Amino acid sequence: MQLNETHAVVSGGASGLGFAVAHKIVQAGGRVVLLDVNEAQGSAAAASLGERAAFIATDVTDESAVNGAIDRAAQQLGRIDAAVNCAGIGSPGRLVGKQGAMAAAFFRKMIDINLVGTVLVSKAAAIHMQRNAPGPKAERGVIVMTASVAAFDGQIGQVAYAASKGGIVSMTLPMARELASSGIRVMTVAPGLFATPMLKALPQEAQDSLGKQTPFPPRLGEPDEFADLVGHIIENTMLNGETIRLDGAIRMQPR
Repeated sequence: MQLNETHAVVSGGASGLGFAVAHKIVQAGGRVVLLDVNEAQGSAAAASLGERAAFIATDVTDESAVNGAIDRAAQQLGRIDAAVNCAGIGSPGRLVGKQGAMAAAFFRKMIDINLVGTVLVSKAAAIHMQRNAPGPKAERGVIVMTASVAAFDGQIGQVAYAASKGGIVSMTLPMARELASSGIRVMTVAPGLFATPMLKALPQEAQDSLGKQTPFPPRLGEPDEFADLVGHIIENTMLNGETIRLDGAIRMQPR
């Protein structure tokens, strides 16, 4: 699959890693539909990308809303051959802290958005991909999911977050095996410390301190670097069923 021919849906596409992916696909000549819960930001993001981009307001935890959004996206794009999952949250929370025990609602929200949301978007997109005519290499589509190094090196305060991202890593291979007969690939990227809106909101001194934890390069990753890897995954048919750490060799400490 070539980026200039890609018709993609990108969840969490209004900002950060998702927007960087959408920008890369559009810049290459492909088309995208951004899915995001933030209507104002999503509309502005799509407008900034031009006529080959559109936006559909979507709560990824709502199954009927996701199904409807993917159906609309398929109509607008003509087909869906790539689905990139970037929607997620990362709020810290201790299992048992000074303020008491973690609320079940906190844990469920993290799982619902990060893990269940990824499943809902992926399965809805896969249904449409199965209807595609196979390409030159018998491929009908590719699904890219976003985990985190926290899936492997979760820190104190990341029980819920690490669980949600670990679930994504764990389902990568079985999902790839299941969809292989349809010519659909499944890959996951596990980013390290990246300059997403959440980290960019920190003082520059704090950003620099976090960046220095990365062995090389000793800085925060840039969303464009994440998008470059996603672009390569889309184009490289042999990449399937694997999680790639994109982290500059960082291994997170307990705190």
